[in-house]
Amino acid sequence: MKLRLIKNKTDYKAALARIDELFDAVPGTSEGDELELLATLVELYETKAMPVDLPDPLTAIRFRMEQQGLKPKDLVPYIGSASKVSEVLSGHRSLSLSMIRNLVTGLGIPAEVLLQKPGGKLESDPLLQGLRLPIAQMVRRGWFPGFHGTLAEAKEQLEDLLAAFIRPLGVDALRPALNRQHLRTGSRMDPDALTAWRIRVATVAMREPLPTYRPGTITKDFLRELVRFSYLDAGPRLAKEYLNKCGIHFVVERHLPKTFLDGAAFKLPDGSPVVALTLRYDRLDNYWFTLCHELAHIALHLEKDDVDTFYDDFAIGGTDALEKDADKLASEALIPTEQWSKSGLSRKYSSETVRTFAEENRISPAIPAGRIRFERKNYTLLKELIGAKKVRNQFSQQV
Repeated sequence: MKLRLIKNKTDYKAALARIDELFDAVPGTSEGDELELLATLVELYETKAMPVDLPDPLTAIRFRMEQQGLKPKDLVPYIGSASKVSEVLSGHRSLSLSMIRNLVTGLGIPAEVLLQKPGGKLESDPLLQGLRLPIAQMVRRGWFPGFHGTLAEAKEQLEDLLAAFIRPLGVDALRPALNRQHLRTGSRMDPDALTAWRIRVATVAMREPLPTYRPGTITKDFLRELVRFSYLDAGPRLAKEYLNKCGIHFVVERHLPKTFLDGAAFKLPDGSPVVALTLRYDRLDNYWFTLCHELAHIALHLEKDDVDTFYDDFAIGGTDALEKDADKLASEALIPTEQWSKSGLSRKYSSETVRTFAEENRISPAIPAGRIRFERKNYTLLKELIGAKKVRNQFSQQV
C-alpha cells in the first residue's frame, strides 16, 4: 500500500490490515521498515482522532437515543423492562453484562464506554471486563469450549462462554497483576488481547498431566542438552517432549493481532512453569533462541523474583537488566562464548564454515547463522541456513 498520513477511518482500517499482513516482517528489511512506519502512522492517527476521555455510559446512551430518535420504551429490548430502563436512565441501576452486550450489539455503543463507572473508572466486575477481549478472534480460533456457532450466536450467550473460558483459572485471570508482569513489548500492544492469549495458553497447559517440576532444573547444562535436539530434523517437536518430561509445560499458540508477541514464560496457579511460543517467525534460528530465552526467564527470574509473567517481542531491544540476563544465558546455552571466539565466525564466515562449525558441535546450522545475522545487524545474510519454514509444520495442529 502507498504510505501516507492516515486521515480517515478507511485509511486507518487499511493500515491495520496491512500491519496484520506484515507481522512476520524481519527488522531491517524493506517490509520491516514498512511495518515500523505503518505502526507509527497508526499511533499518530489514534492519538489525534480518538479522544482519550470517554463519555460516561449514561451520556453515551442518551446521545445514541438522540441520534436515532429513540424513546425510553425503545430501550426495553436491550435493557429488559420499562422499570429497568427507567432505573438505568435515572442512574439508580448499574448496567448488567447482558445489558451491555445488547447495547453494544444493538445500538453500537463501544464496550469500553459502557464498562466505565462514574468518574471514568473501569467496571471492576471481571465478566464485564471480559467484553473487552477480542471475541471475534476467539470465536474464529475455537477458544470457547464446546461452542461451534457463529459470532452472532456467541454474542447471544457471551456470559456463559466467558465464564467457561476463564473457569480453569478463576475470575482473577481477567484482572492481571500488571506490577507482576514484565513486558518486552512496544506501545502498540493490546493488553486485552494479551490477557486472552495468556488465558488460552494457561488453559491448554493445564490439560497436560506432567510430572512435578523441581525448582533448579533449568541450568546452563540443562539448556545445552536441550539445544542438542536442534541437530535433528524433528528437534523442535522433540524439545517439547523433553521439557514435558521435566515438568515444564510447552505450548505453541499463534499470537493475536496487536500483541506483537514471540514468546512468554509464566507460572500456573500450582506453580508449574509454562513456556509459550507463537512462532511468529517460522525459522529455526528464532525458535531456538526464543525457547532458550523463555526458559532462562524461568531459571533466573520466575523462581526467584516477584514477577509471574514475561512477555517478549524480540523486535523490541532488551535494554533492562532482566532481559539482558535472559539474553545472555540463552546465547551462552546456544553457543558458549569460548567456542564462538575460537571459531572466528564473528570475523569471517561462509556457508560452508558455518555448516562445519554446526556439524562439529552437533547443533543446527541455523543457530550460528542466526548469531552472525544478529551480530552484524544484517538479516539478509545466510538465508539458506536459518531453517525458514521448518518449525510450524511440526506444530501444525496448534498454529
